[in-house]
Amino acid sequence: MAELSRREVEAFRRDGFVRLEQAFPRSLALRCRDLLWEQIDEDPADASTWRRPVVRVGSQTDRAFSDAAQAPRWVNAIKELIGPNADPTPWMGGTFAIRFPVDADPGDDGWHIEGSYLGPDGWWWTNYWSKERALLMLVLFSDIAVTDAPTRIRVGSHVFLPEALAPYGDAGVNQRDLRLPPAVDDCDMALATGQPGDVYLCHPFLVHAAQRHRGTEPRFIAQPGVPWKNDGRLNGLWPART
Repeated sequence: MAELSRREVEAFRRDGFVRLEQAFPRSLALRCRDLLWEQIDEDPADASTWRRPVVRVGSQTDRAFSDAAQAPRWVNAIKELIGPNADPTPWMGGTFAIRFPVDADPGDDGWHIEGSYLGPDGWWWTNYWSKERALLMLVLFSDIAVTDAPTRIRVGSHVFLPEALAPYGDAGVNQRDLRLPPAVDDCDMALATGQPGDVYLCHPFLVHAAQRHRGTEPRFIAQPGVPWKNDGRLNGLWPART
């Protein structure tokens, strides 16, 4: 049985993302959250220690994270969207972003797309066929309501990026130097809300942004990517083999 309905697949193509509810069990997501708490200075039981608006943690290798990443529902949904050229991995890479209800500018809330490979300057770059990234994912490890700093998403913005990236050729461009097309400003905005264990499967060119936390409980997410295999690449909007 398919993990995603035809309507959900169509929504992914149209909007650039789809929310996969309970991609892995809530209990496992909360176990992962507890492990992340152990790696930071903030105390979950003492809000007076929550002084930083955002704290970042690197890739995780604990079994709880690999169990989450290997959850059949999650892996099957990736394959349904991208096909055999997607390479779901049994670990949780990328950055974990923990946002606290602190009245301070997080300094990282601008609209952008993710880079996918290290460029010659040592920063993250991308190109028009999304070298090394088949999907971006937003993985929820805490309950996230509209006031809990949910990631902001420009709905349908992915369709405008291939043309913006084309002039940079195969070499690509530094993520920070890419000028977003003006049409992105007219895209509707959605919020990546949900429950622990939910995953947003996103087109690699989806424009998104962080925001200030206005709730009461810390927000935990990860942003791993799905790499290509078998020379996979995006052909316009959709994956194809070279």
